[in-house]
Amino acid sequence: MSNSSQTPDLAQQLTQIADVSIDHEISFAELTTLHLGGRPRLAVRCATPAAVVAALQLLDRRGVPTLVVGGGSNLLIADGELDLVAVIIECADVMVDVATGLLRAEAGAVWDEVVELSVDSGLGGLECLSGIPGSAGATPVQNVGAYGVEIADVLTRVRLYDRQSGQDHWVPVADLELAYRYSNLKFTGRAVVLEIELQLRVDGLSAPLRFGQLTRALELSETGEHRPAADVRAEVLRLRRSKGMVLEPDDVDTWSAGSFFTNPVVSGTLAEQVRTQVAAERGAEDAAKMPCFPAGEGTFKLSAAWLIDRAGFERGYPGENAPARLSTKHTLALTNRGSATTAELVDLARTIRDGVQHRFGVQLVPEPVWVGVSLD
Repeated sequence: MSNSSQTPDLAQQLTQIADVSIDHEISFAELTTLHLGGRPRLAVRCATPAAVVAALQLLDRRGVPTLVVGGGSNLLIADGELDLVAVIIECADVMVDVATGLLRAEAGAVWDEVVELSVDSGLGGLECLSGIPGSAGATPVQNVGAYGVEIADVLTRVRLYDRQSGQDHWVPVADLELAYRYSNLKFTGRAVVLEIELQLRVDGLSAPLRFGQLTRALELSETGEHRPAADVRAEVLRLRRSKGMVLEPDDVDTWSAGSFFTNPVVSGTLAEQVRTQVAAERGAEDAAKMPCFPAGEGTFKLSAAWLIDRAGFERGYPGENAPARLSTKHTLALTNRGSATTAELVDLARTIRDGVQHRFGVQLVPEPVWVGVSLD
């Protein structure tokens, strides 16, 4: 543990850095979309990439535990006082070249505002990622994706601050080893994203549309079609709102970390066992609708939301008086109803995970980054 008696001296040194300010009062409940989490030792607001680098260099040199925070949409943080410094990335400049389709966004830019700007600028490629909460800097860390599109599809390179070497440099997307909801940055803290660069379509058309729910909503005749990016964005936002997946400050049904569990990738044998069990319990017609997609090397991706529902956890579980419960719109979102603690949300997550494991033998893995708390 670090020595909290050094905090005044540390704060004084941090304030000497250009574009850095100190917030002694804010809690993680104010910095996360779950509205959960205790109070950091200090909160350091950084308005430029250079400020982020300088603040982290000082903190790392002093051996101070840190947590880098952008939009706070993928964080589950312990209750109480936390012996760490929150480094809040607030640099948010965005550059768009409509002629080439090149877009650069600093890490603190609000992600949906980046998507909106790209569409309004006549560029395509990001529309399926509309409505996702959080900041631009978080998108490559877990290879954000939705409706059949991932950030990996358009990401060209990332500006990183390497906390081990002290280097601030651009790296090609190949260096991140992007996969389903994964990069080699995730859970490591080895480097911090300062800026991202995307290559978008200049014809104003969407990415190829392949996700079933979206293609049906747009009444496409076949998968892989393109539509005007603005039309696709509007439909994606409509679909996400119907599931409570667009953050609304006054709607506690959206106080979540989005999809709480990743879609599990399982063997073909296990996938068939799940289908057989559902057929026996709910009928062949329901089993035939089980989402199941090839994931390579004899594996298949199942729907976590579908499994949660078939394991007996309905929307709104465990009931209207529970401070932490499943969204009333979508079983994949665990929500804070306004008075929950982190411990209560963790208990709910554990119940859901263990219930699916017991029912189907499938282990669900959480998406959020856990800080000071564990599911086990």
